[in-house]
Amino acid sequence: MSIAANTSAWLHRHRRSRLAILLSAPMLWLVVAYLGSLAVMFISAFWSIDTFTGSLVRRFTTDNFHTLITESVYRTIAIRSLVVASLVTIVDAILAMPIAFFMAKVLSPRYRRIMVAVVLLPLWASYLVKAYAWRTIFADGGVLAWLAAPFKIHTPGFGLGATTVVLAYLWLPYMILPMFAGLERLPDSLLEASSDLGASAWRTFRSIVLPITYPAFIAGSIFTFSLSMGDYITVKIVGGKTQLFANVVYDNIGIAGNLPFAAAAAMVPIVTILGYLLLVRRSGALNNL
Repeated sequence: MSIAANTSAWLHRHRRSRLAILLSAPMLWLVVAYLGSLAVMFISAFWSIDTFTGSLVRRFTTDNFHTLITESVYRTIAIRSLVVASLVTIVDAILAMPIAFFMAKVLSPRYRRIMVAVVLLPLWASYLVKAYAWRTIFADGGVLAWLAAPFKIHTPGFGLGATTVVLAYLWLPYMILPMFAGLERLPDSLLEASSDLGASAWRTFRSIVLPITYPAFIAGSIFTFSLSMGDYITVKIVGGKTQLFANVVYDNIGIAGNLPFAAAAAMVPIVTILGYLLLVRRSGALNNL
């Protein structure tokens, strides 16, 4: 009996060691390819470009960070990027809550699965196709202007408003799915008890639904906030003359050819997202997912 038990224990340890070896390859890729590239980018942020020859100067300097801090234009763009990412997160949360509640608490399990597929359906389409479709909507003489023409309403056209709307559309599924998962775990008995005790719909939503779905909202906001902070394509398509901080990185890579300054500028959204993750972690919301 002891031999069989020892053999079983050895096989169990052997399987666990093989599983650890299999999982170590993706972890190694994460450390080398992802964290390693971030480390190289951080180091190159302290280099510079020779203004006469355009060649890379691998000499330590903090001029790039000094320019980012002292130039008011970069502070303005940073604040604008933060506001847009926050607005996108708020808009997506407002839109996702009723959709997720309808999916989790109203639909039957059969139609619930269909609705999940419908929510995921826009993610299967090309990012550029969706962005350029919105460009035709916001363009002068486009769909929005055509609908507003009989009422003599001025359409906003390209700019921050169009950028916020398009980003909110693009990232909405990333907010719906976590909130749907959170609401699905909400016991129906709590809603029934609240109704039996005479609570209004708003009181039930505020006292029961919101506290329970708050971790799900935080999970979705991590996606919408970080994706909005790092997006530069949507701004190029529907932003008009507007710039976000990701465009500063892109323009210094493609147009200016100043890779060290682009690396320094890339630290701004990275540090912002890390700061947001730190605040989320300190709030304890991630522990309840």
